[in-house]
Amino acid sequence: MDALYGAVAGYLALWLLYWVFLLLTRREGLGFGDFKLLAALGAWVGWQALPTLVLIAASSSIIFYFFTRQHSGKNTIIPFGPGLSVAGIIVLTLQLADYIV
Repeated sequence: MDALYGAVAGYLALWLLYWVFLLLTRREGLGFGDFKLLAALGAWVGWQALPTLVLIAASSSIIFYFFTRQHSGKNTIIPFGPGLSVAGIIVLTLQLADYIV
C-alpha cells in the first residue's frame, strides 16, 4: 500500500504545483515527465520518503543551476528531472542502508 500511496502522492504533488503555477503565471513550470518520474520514485521508496526526496531534488537542481549559470552567463531553464533522479538514487541508497524510512 505504501507504494500505491507514494505513486499517487508523488504524481498529485507535482500536478497540483503545475496547475497553480500555470494559473498564476500563464506559463508551464514543470514537464509531464516530472510528474511521472516522481510517481515512479514514490512507488519505489514509499510515500514516507517523498518529502526528503523532493527536498534533495530541489536542492540539487538549484546547485546545478548556479554552477551552469556561471559558465553560460545567461538565464537558463532549470531541469528538474536530473535532480529527481539524483535524489531517487540517494534516498533509495539510504533506505537500503537503513538510515531513513
